[in-house]
Amino acid sequence: MKTPPNSANASIPGTPISPGLALWRVTHSWQRAVRDALAPFELTHVQFVLLSTLIDMRRTAPVTQRELADAAGTEVMMTSQVVRALEKKGLIQRGAHPSDKRAVALTPTTQGAEVAQRANAAVEAADATYFGPLGADAERFLQNLDLLDGGPSRKGRGVTAGAERPE
Repeated sequence: MKTPPNSANASIPGTPISPGLALWRVTHSWQRAVRDALAPFELTHVQFVLLSTLIDMRRTAPVTQRELADAAGTEVMMTSQVVRALEKKGLIQRGAHPSDKRAVALTPTTQGAEVAQRANAAVEAADATYFGPLGADAERFLQNLDLLDGGPSRKGRGVTAGAERPE
């Protein structure tokens, strides 16, 4: 088995481990925590994200799969597959789009909204437990993640919209 990188071979001199490897490890441990939180609701993480995003997009106009994928930051083809799974679970409805015959209009069901609300509370609790050790450093941590993700201007999404960014 290969030994993990140390300061002699980390990608940033003076760091004990490659930042990419550290991010990979943290990402996977956080995903385990979220997966455990979502297990009682029989939702995968991506199902939860798409269902929650659809609910957050509360609009009077129909939401298309492409719009949902764009809002969630997911691939359109994968979104289509997950939407079908959510429909089979009775959490969303797919219907004809009133003005675009090629598009599918998505609507959360009452059951979907209820499940999403309970699942969101579970995920928020898991996040609070997982990220709790950051304490007062949590805001800076989010700013750094946002910086790595392209900043607040990226498609108008940003964890810390309006935050100053280091030059």
